[in-house]
Amino acid sequence: MTPVLNNLVHNQSSHCESGVVSNMLSTNGFNISEPMAFGISSAMSFAYLPFVKVAGMPLIAYRMPPKTIINSVTKKLGVTLHREKFSSAEKGMAKLDEVLGEGKVVGLQTSVYWLPYFPDEMRFHFNAHNLMVYGIDANDHYQISDPVFEHTVTCPKRDLEKARFSKGALAPKGLMYWVDNVPKEVDLTPHIYSGIKKTAKMMAGLPVPGINLFGTQGMEKLAKDIERLDRKPKKYRHLFLAHIVRMQEEIGTGGAGFRFMFASFLDEAANYTNNQAMFEASQMATEIGDNWRNLASLAVNHCRSKTPVPLSDIAAQLRDCAKQETELRARLLAIK
Repeated sequence: MTPVLNNLVHNQSSHCESGVVSNMLSTNGFNISEPMAFGISSAMSFAYLPFVKVAGMPLIAYRMPPKTIINSVTKKLGVTLHREKFSSAEKGMAKLDEVLGEGKVVGLQTSVYWLPYFPDEMRFHFNAHNLMVYGIDANDHYQISDPVFEHTVTCPKRDLEKARFSKGALAPKGLMYWVDNVPKEVDLTPHIYSGIKKTAKMMAGLPVPGINLFGTQGMEKLAKDIERLDRKPKKYRHLFLAHIVRMQEEIGTGGAGFRFMFASFLDEAANYTNNQAMFEASQMATEIGDNWRNLASLAVNHCRSKTPVPLSDIAAQLRDCAKQETELRARLLAIK
């Protein structure tokens, strides 16, 4: 293929999807920060799904499902979002080359495992990593803006193909997306308020009897399951707690990271709208992020220390996180 190098705005980000949204829109002339994209899309949440397994352990999520941010932000801003999946890798790679040739930057859903620019210790089978392609050189190496890296990187065509068409849970199926009709200016005020209200409503879980897997209800269920770990073998107990830490601190930005990002959104929103209540809520969200980090520290202590903290202390810490999020929810709902 003839070499292509399209215009690009690349900023390192905390999380892949929100980072791609920010960079893609900024590249196309609408500057929006990663926290603002995260906040107006109401992406912060919590879910504990024991029946969905990740590496044999229950899925614990601290944000809304993949593609929530890109779908919500583009809809609110009136941006045209093009998306395609493919039945074959050949068709998917050909379409990528075609859209790059039209001068577009292209978002991709990929598997981290097959991306060679990731250090070996960071490569695992996770099929929902977002990145942006902005060109290809004469050696068939794609030019990539991966938002979790400080600088742009390159990836051989064969490796990128594997990453796009990896099998398993959340299989990408070659998903690619790009935008058109990006506005230069949009008043974000109504989207800020609606994003805050929707986030607050989700924080208590689903208003459906017997469904206690989401929001603070899900946190309470997880706390109870942590207390029950004393009935399990030591190896399983350590794997379960280590899994909590990994889901919270290593995959995406996790529990604490998403709370810190939401705090940054509230701080930016406070300045944008001149609303002091948002600033006060941002300080509370930062404290909640610190508390989630403390939870991870307790879990690691239990697995590694010769005198591990009791499981009851870890469960109590999680309940304290839930209590804080209940208080934050009330404050968010009171914002006018």
